[in-house]
Amino acid sequence: MELSKTYNPQAVEDKWYQYWLDQKFFASKPNPAKEPFTIVIPPPNVTGVLHMGHMLNNTIQDVLIRKARMEGKEACWVPGTDHASIATEARVVAMLKERGIDKKSISREEFLKYAWEWKEKYGGIILQQLKKLGASCDWDRTRFTMEDVMTEAVIGVFVDLYNKGHIYRGIRMVNWDPQGKTALSDEEVITKEVNSKLYYIKYPLADNTNTFVTIATTRPETIMADTAVCINPNDERYTHLHGKKVLIPLLKKEIPIIQDEYVTMEFGTGCLKVTPAHDLNDYELGLKHKLPVVDILNDDGTLNENAQIYVGLDRFAVRKQIAADLETAGLIEKVEEYKSNIGYSERTNAVIEPKLSLQWFLKLSEISGPALENVMNDTIKLHPPKFKNMYRSWMENVKDWCVSRQLWWGQRIPAYYLPNGEYVVAKTKEEALQQAQLTYSLPNLKPEDLRQDEDVLDTWFSSWLWPISVFDGFKNPDNEDIKYYYPTNDLVSAPEILFFWIARMIIAGYEYRGEKPFRNVYLTGIVRDKLGRKMSKSLGNSPEPMELIEQYGADGVRTGMLFSSPAGNDLPFDEKLCEQGRNFSNKIWNALRLVKGWEVKPEENLTGLNGNHVAIEWFESRFNQALLEIEDHFSKYRISDALLSMYKLIWDDFCSWYLEMVKPPYQQPIDKATYEATVDFFERVMKLAHPFMPFITEEVWHLLRDRPEGDCIIVATWPTAGKVDETSIAQASVVFEVITQVRNIRNSKGISPKTAFELLIKTENPEIYTRFSNSIQKIANVSAIRFVQEKASGATSFLVKGDEFFVPMEEELDVEKEIEKTWKDLEYARGFHDSVAKKLSNERFVSNAPEKVLANERQKLADAEAKIKALEETLGRLQDLKNR
Repeated sequence: MELSKTYNPQAVEDKWYQYWLDQKFFASKPNPAKEPFTIVIPPPNVTGVLHMGHMLNNTIQDVLIRKARMEGKEACWVPGTDHASIATEARVVAMLKERGIDKKSISREEFLKYAWEWKEKYGGIILQQLKKLGASCDWDRTRFTMEDVMTEAVIGVFVDLYNKGHIYRGIRMVNWDPQGKTALSDEEVITKEVNSKLYYIKYPLADNTNTFVTIATTRPETIMADTAVCINPNDERYTHLHGKKVLIPLLKKEIPIIQDEYVTMEFGTGCLKVTPAHDLNDYELGLKHKLPVVDILNDDGTLNENAQIYVGLDRFAVRKQIAADLETAGLIEKVEEYKSNIGYSERTNAVIEPKLSLQWFLKLSEISGPALENVMNDTIKLHPPKFKNMYRSWMENVKDWCVSRQLWWGQRIPAYYLPNGEYVVAKTKEEALQQAQLTYSLPNLKPEDLRQDEDVLDTWFSSWLWPISVFDGFKNPDNEDIKYYYPTNDLVSAPEILFFWIARMIIAGYEYRGEKPFRNVYLTGIVRDKLGRKMSKSLGNSPEPMELIEQYGADGVRTGMLFSSPAGNDLPFDEKLCEQGRNFSNKIWNALRLVKGWEVKPEENLTGLNGNHVAIEWFESRFNQALLEIEDHFSKYRISDALLSMYKLIWDDFCSWYLEMVKPPYQQPIDKATYEATVDFFERVMKLAHPFMPFITEEVWHLLRDRPEGDCIIVATWPTAGKVDETSIAQASVVFEVITQVRNIRNSKGISPKTAFELLIKTENPEIYTRFSNSIQKIANVSAIRFVQEKASGATSFLVKGDEFFVPMEEELDVEKEIEKTWKDLEYARGFHDSVAKKLSNERFVSNAPEKVLANERQKLADAEAKIKALEETLGRLQDLKNR
């Protein structure tokens, strides 16, 4: 078969992906005869499109699931999407605005029709993009957090937790998103350091308006909500103010001066404005001192009537205006530049307002004990384990979770209000009516008398149930799927949602199954650009994943993402990594073209005569050694290291050495035994590459041999490691160094690769070079190998592991040039020797290093000493030649 000169991913990827789907290779069902291996996808937002973080996360999941499938496990990767209340509602509102429709002008039911329309049209984009990446999800199991069964589970859990006393309704200070017009949990707030201003504002004393108290604030727009000024009772500067009152600037409203050691005397002026409605710490201070609460902000961030001035203006417009008005009134002492930590909404990027609000809360501290204990004792393992401390810190100080959101898109809170203001919590309106009639002795109460809570539940309140709900573990807790697939095996996620989602899933797992939801959590790093910035569309520093796949192929992008992506460490992404991945695909393709281009002599077995048996024996050991390395990396979730081991095995050992060792002379046939061994090795290295590079490996698999229908690498058996002959590997390593040195001499002397010459070797171990003589002669184009006892004069020499090699030069030697080069080599060898000797003279290193490491360092020292001795002798001979 004539193969194209270059590998064409576009012609291969769609073909094989559709074939895998047609063959149902991704589908899974409980099979008691097989060990399950389950991954549930971190459900991407239904609003989303693939970004670089998704690419990394899902590539790792696919690597794990494909390897498990080849290992004969019942591999099940459950896909799905999250309804993303805030983001989706914002998209739908924007869509309606484009159509000339205001959300306020339509009913909730009408709005939800539009929302479902939007979801059906755009909600599956990211899943289709994952298919382009090669994600081998069981698409028949695709779930959505707002489908009926999952909504039923969410409502049931809310009712259950309420009945257990873990959920309550109350007025608390919350994070308010004025753009989304909803409360947020602490974890949905991103803190950023921004440049702001510190305003020093003068508050006149009520009994003497010519005397002022100066207060420093970054938020002058909130002074109308002040209900006190606070000083530290130990601050001697302000003892004369005890019991006094001040006037709020511009409003001239009296408020008291209170005393509390909470105030830091060193910050600002040592005087604090207390605004209980708009600052969490001020709120606590207000409760302590029984201060009134004045809320001056509307839900959209504009000022309300309580402010008395600037009513209807946006908070940031007010900040500019009030600063100017205070300046005009002579009430600004000074303004300083200041760095502030400001909270932003994770979903809308609006600046968060602390706001007192009536919300629903879940007391996580009452149900989080098992989730803390079972991560700390490694029942659930975090990879890398450095995240355990962060996890423990959060779980030991877990706060009540604000679970209500002021939105329409989402699961509506199952609380029903009676005309008298009381409420009941129930799964359905019918159950709520019965409960209300009994609880409040109202037998004549009708369904229309009940009003359901307008709020919906936080999106995370559905996704924290994901590992259970995707298998219908709430509606049918003993069904075949949940019993077989739960607990799942590996969760791959980002560290930034360790508390958002991962910790909460663990809490839910123990609360509702009495069991961990997964055994291992692989925490990826953040994908950053070359400048170290997090990739984002707003910064314009993130490439389009689909464009990368189009340019480099899915396999090239997958390997590019993983080349420098150790668990938990950020990935400094460079598009050159994808180029490296594409080059790797081309290397494999060229190796295939080479092997398929050989003519095979079926009747002959020449492996012993042509020395190919040595190459075959060596590569068998090298393959087994690499496989053990790869398995060790996988067991420790070092996915990037596993990829690099596979990469080196294929690029260096298989392509650069093995194929060169067995390649027949130009236009000559290869014997059948060598060819069959080579194809077998090719198949085996493709199996190791398949989890990382699914498309090209499937293509190569089918081009290597004629195969029956369904015989695909995706379901081929993962290799098992055989015997490793360390001696053969060590000998080959020496031989490869010799060949490399010969090539270097050719390059430095300008000798054509086609010019054959003798290689003279002075060694006490000739058997190494005798065993590999065919390979040395073939690859280095050496006409003959001769063993000598003395130094060869008039030859260029080099050292490998204490053995000396000589290449006779036909032309006259440039003695001066050789002396200069030998001096440089000698200086380098002495420097290397001294650095190793210094390390071995360090008692701390010697006492702590493993014996294998020490032995390696001692061998380096011995090799360096032999090299120095040989170079000194070479230098002496050259000096003699010069002096003749």
